[in-house]
Amino acid sequence: MFELVNTTYGVRSSFVRRLEMIESVTAVPNATPELEGIVLSQGKIIPAVNLRVRFGFPKIAFDLRSRLIVVESEGRTVGLIVDSAREFRTIHDNEIKPAPDAITNLNGDYLEGVAALDGSMVIILKLDEILRVADEVKSTAASSL
Repeated sequence: MFELVNTTYGVRSSFVRRLEMIESVTAVPNATPELEGIVLSQGKIIPAVNLRVRFGFPKIAFDLRSRLIVVESEGRTVGLIVDSAREFRTIHDNEIKPAPDAITNLNGDYLEGVAALDGSMVIILKLDEILRVADEVKSTAASSL
């Protein structure tokens, strides 16, 4: 689970490879706004997607709480930049309810559902939809060379 703009989000832990502090992000020419740049993570260069920008929130400077969540799905590895990463929690499939239509229509196809944990809401994300940005990044970076 992680936070963006005082809201708790989650991705399935099976996709999470590691959690890192944000050290250095290198900008990529002609990139989409949500692509913060590329980072070196355990010897691999990976795209870093700023989820604040991806979700339409204002960009802020990184601080000591900012984290890079390195995720992998279908052979794609991407770093997700978030305000803070809180914890790993088990949320069973039966606890995840479909997102209300009003939210789904506003926020696109990247919502898997919503879960209630300890009296607060957790928005569960569809990682594959978010990682589509990484595919756009690869083609943008290749065309810039």
